[in-house]
Amino acid sequence: MLKHISKSLPFLFLLGVSNITVAQSQSPASLKKEVQASIDQRFKELTDLSDRIWAFEEIAFQETQSSAALADYAEELGFRVTRGVAEIPTAFVAEYGSGSPVIGILGEFDALPGLSQNKVPYKSPLNEGAPGHGCGHNLFGVASLGAAAAIKDLIDKGEIQGTVRFYGTPAEEKFFGKLWMVRAGLFDDVDAVMDWHPGPETQTAVQKGLALVDFQVEFFGQAAHASSDPWNGRSAGDALELYTTGINYYREHVKPTVRIHYHIQTAGEVVNVVPDYSRIWVRVRDSSRDGLIPVYERIQAMAEGAAIMANVDYKVNLISGVHEVLVNRTGSAALQNNLETLGPISYTDEEQDFARKIQEATEKPQIGLVSKIEPMEETQEHSMGGSTDVGDVSWVVPTIRLRATTAPNGTPWHSWAVVAAGGMSIGHKGMAYAGKALSMTMIDLFTNPELLEAVKADFKENKGDYIYKGFVPDGPPPINSNLQ
Repeated sequence: MLKHISKSLPFLFLLGVSNITVAQSQSPASLKKEVQASIDQRFKELTDLSDRIWAFEEIAFQETQSSAALADYAEELGFRVTRGVAEIPTAFVAEYGSGSPVIGILGEFDALPGLSQNKVPYKSPLNEGAPGHGCGHNLFGVASLGAAAAIKDLIDKGEIQGTVRFYGTPAEEKFFGKLWMVRAGLFDDVDAVMDWHPGPETQTAVQKGLALVDFQVEFFGQAAHASSDPWNGRSAGDALELYTTGINYYREHVKPTVRIHYHIQTAGEVVNVVPDYSRIWVRVRDSSRDGLIPVYERIQAMAEGAAIMANVDYKVNLISGVHEVLVNRTGSAALQNNLETLGPISYTDEEQDFARKIQEATEKPQIGLVSKIEPMEETQEHSMGGSTDVGDVSWVVPTIRLRATTAPNGTPWHSWAVVAAGGMSIGHKGMAYAGKALSMTMIDLFTNPELLEAVKADFKENKGDYIYKGFVPDGPPPINSNLQ
């Protein structure tokens, strides 16, 4: 046996040298220049794709055209595309390469209701009452796919080895589509995931955001004539009002990190009928899932109290919920280095003028676009802000996150101002910048096994012994439900 091995060693050594030569035919710095060039070469294609998604204006789980446009483009580039994953018609996965490491990248593409806007620096709906990309997701998915394509080019040329995987993730704004993708095991074999989000500044994203749970409460009473025999009625509307009163009194007695929101969906149809049905959507947030749970339980108990007082029945339906982000500072440090290598985004006088006009229209300081790379922040124990289903991904696989400038500083997010900037060159530049920064960091993960192992070690240490369980009700995603 030893004699057989010794005879094989020269061949194995040569094979090893050959593999090393392929993997190191260019330095990481040279490979990073290649991916930057790839993004630049595809800039018009990516911009056109982003503008198409911007104009589609599709909301959660209805992103049929947007999803198809991204998936079709991925197929044109040579990716293996699987559509309709996790029982979601608009979710898909595009993959290229084989073997390890497997590096994923997330892409969103849903819009927000009621924010349709023209590409002008004052409020002017493109389609009155229609949705709009007030969170820049028309840029999000495209930049991530552009980064994946740049890595695909290097795999195709044999300059790096492994698998790149793009995740087309719908419904981030309302239902949190990634929850069902996690539940379906689509991230189980991934070594690390890249993510970004449009924003008013350029920096590594190292804050946790807020954990969140969405649920719906329904009250069921008895209809009656509101004047001639109201005593024969049991008002579901009364129950709803009592419930919201309880919630609002409770606000004084929760921790400062807690946020409570609600949206009354229906509370009766006409004034002369005691309503026999009402429905409310409630959202509870806190800086951690552990802090969220007792508030969630208390507000559910309030629904029972309101039902008792109004003498009606009630039902609580879990919609979904997300974890806070598990920050990976090891991966973030690598991303920070690449941001500093790229340097800040440059803007024209026309773009700065556009930005200042948006700031004027939204009554914010007219400082224009601030072009700089923000330093990497300390991760706060109780960071505030929004919530994202990327949080759940981050608890099952190491996740590295970026924010890139796509809208003027100070302007309100989830507003017409973000839609306007995201449909023109300010947004386009941020999109291209994000694609470059993400793909450069992916090169680090592909070519530096020690870094990848350190990123995984960071993840394991911070996760500890916590066993992930998603806030997802049994059954399929709510593609067609009264939640819309």
